[in-house]
Amino acid sequence: MNSSCETRKLSGEPEETRKLSGEPEETRKLSGFTRTLALTVCSAAIGGTFQYGYNISIINAPTNYIQSFINETYAERWGTVLETPQVTLVWTLIVSAFSLGGWLGALLAGPLSVRFGRKNSLLLNNSFLLVGAVLVLTSRAARSFEMILVARFLVGVNSGVSMNVQPMYFGESAPTHQRGAVAFSSAVFTAFGIFLGQVVGLTGLLGAEPHWPYLLASNALPGLIQLLTLPWFPESPRYLLIDRGDREACVRALARLRGGEAPALEMEEMLQEQEQQKSKSGSAASAKTPCSLFKDPDLRSQLRTVMAASSAMMLCGNDSIYFYAYYIFLAAGIPPENIQYITIGTGASELTASILSNLLIERVGRRYLLVGGYGLMSCWSVVFTVALILQSRGVAGMAYVSMACVFAYILSFGLGPAGVTGILPAEIFDQTARPAAYMVAGSCMWISLFLVGMLFPFIVKYLGSFCFLPFLAVCLVSAVFLGLTLPETKGKTLAEITAEFDRKNGVKKKEEERTSMQVDEPVREHYQLGKARSFTSLAQDHDLKNGN
Repeated sequence: MNSSCETRKLSGEPEETRKLSGEPEETRKLSGFTRTLALTVCSAAIGGTFQYGYNISIINAPTNYIQSFINETYAERWGTVLETPQVTLVWTLIVSAFSLGGWLGALLAGPLSVRFGRKNSLLLNNSFLLVGAVLVLTSRAARSFEMILVARFLVGVNSGVSMNVQPMYFGESAPTHQRGAVAFSSAVFTAFGIFLGQVVGLTGLLGAEPHWPYLLASNALPGLIQLLTLPWFPESPRYLLIDRGDREACVRALARLRGGEAPALEMEEMLQEQEQQKSKSGSAASAKTPCSLFKDPDLRSQLRTVMAASSAMMLCGNDSIYFYAYYIFLAAGIPPENIQYITIGTGASELTASILSNLLIERVGRRYLLVGGYGLMSCWSVVFTVALILQSRGVAGMAYVSMACVFAYILSFGLGPAGVTGILPAEIFDQTARPAAYMVAGSCMWISLFLVGMLFPFIVKYLGSFCFLPFLAVCLVSAVFLGLTLPETKGKTLAEITAEFDRKNGVKKKEEERTSMQVDEPVREHYQLGKARSFTSLAQDHDLKNGN
């Protein structure tokens, strides 16, 4: 009886309204939650990780047109044309400006998310995107390829912020037992952005020479959709309670996300985390900085693992395939006129793999998907290298074997590293350390992407058939390192994951310290803390609830 009264009080919904609704309370709560959270995810992701994937892929289609524009404008200014290596260098700088902007965005994401909140940070982030779109649209009239470079830098800042803030927003807004599935939607939207960008870049749409400024500026449309829709959805309840100390706002936000009432047990779990943070600092929880994160000896093993996983995600060369798909398939012997259609297959492969990964994550586990993904990528790198060597010696059919290896490489990446890497900081760091952890992980990711983006054209040019050997080394080292250092996080609380890291590093904690971090057993059993659920299983749970 007391628990029921407390739930009614937390929900802020009049009892008479619930009685007159005519709908079972559990069914209405679940369907309301599903609707609200699903719309929140779509609104945040369409201007978030979707933009990252979209902006990676749209730059590939107008490669030749922009390079011609660079040469034309340079000749108009200086009366001479650039040599091919010089044009390649300028083009590489334009491509890599996206990565440099992403690095800055990753550094801004932590302070923005703490100062303005998760939702407002995503909304403010669209300003970089809109300014970049204006620069691209006016670059042809201004006869300035430098404006394209600045625009790509600003688009990178946008992607850097969203890649860090969006997973935090999702992880803190979803029910604990469904947090993994919601967080995995970031990878699904990234893959969807890659695929859609490749489709829009077809010559029959915006990929023709007269339309390339509109293609690069088309990223403003998803940003506008987010600006119009996201303000209608609530802020992260955990941010409101633990970071801002606003319990009433937290209850209101949680009630909206759960379909009309804030579950008492979920509120209790968040209040316990708030008290734990206060007991550590002696006051209200304050967010850690990257510097304090590096100085904390208790978090060094977690930080080292996240940095390795984030760096490997880009150093493996998967995203460079989208940047330089034209060069890869040309080297594989694919006719130039067919390359644009082949590249669509790469985006479709990652989209398929990301959806499949969401279904497998709770059966296989994070660790096995991550290590297995890099292991498979190592195997395909070897096969791809052998195929390129045989192709250079005139063996028939090797071009299509090479193409199949690229697809298999992307599928393997999507099954493991693409989805698991992004949710690791949310699972192994607490509320105060999470923004700083995402800053560090994002910095490693974007610096690695910049290095690979700068070096990849020269790797293809000078290594030829052996161009994937550096990525083979990265995948092998990553699989071994993560297999040795990363414990399985599936279905475990933060305290259990921390204890696993301690055991792997030979650190023995006092039992009372470990116990103080544990959530009460009834809460843990009710919410299955740390356990991700696929969207398929959520639908099944919904049917079971209705049946009961």
